[in-house]
Amino acid sequence: MSKVISAHAVSVDGYVTGRNPGPGRGIGDGTSLFDWYGDGNTPSVLFDGFSLSEPSAQIFDTLAGRVGAVVTGRNTYEDSGRFGGGSPHPTAPVFVLSHRPAPEMSEQQTLVTSGIEDAVAAAREAAGDKDVSLMGGGVLTAALKAGLVDEVVLHQVPVLLGAGRRFFQELPEHVQLRLLEAVPAPGVTHLRYAVVR
Repeated sequence: MSKVISAHAVSVDGYVTGRNPGPGRGIGDGTSLFDWYGDGNTPSVLFDGFSLSEPSAQIFDTLAGRVGAVVTGRNTYEDSGRFGGGSPHPTAPVFVLSHRPAPEMSEQQTLVTSGIEDAVAAAREAAGDKDVSLMGGGVLTAALKAGLVDEVVLHQVPVLLGAGRRFFQELPEHVQLRLLEAVPAPGVTHLRYAVVR
């Protein structure tokens, strides 16, 4: 059955960017969050140019292979150079959640301005029996508030960034998680949690 998941590289102190992220600057000085994408000898079967450690490749490709559509926030979209007109995933369309008008989008990109529920519903339809992946702390927070998230995956990198954009934003109540899997790998620990409802 299709799930709504969020999988992000995150620092131990909870940041998904470093200082001064933004258009043309990407994730600012937090690029070490993604060193594990290229510090191994096992090529990703889905993402050209990614060469991960064997345990990271297995986790990463399994998760990415499940994704049928992506929902991202406007900040992530802009900071990532609008994904070059494509998607952050090689085969999945992207749905950009924003309350502001967006520049012309490509055929693989859809702007959703009517809220997280509509964005996830549109992504579910596009994904078919595959999963919907959420990108960005604002999108994850909105989806958690709406009770839409099934799994949260943290690719936790052993660094304290000290500043940047936090992954987890303020929530109105506690969200209980159940650890499903913890896989240590060079430069990263992969933590997969189910959201307890």
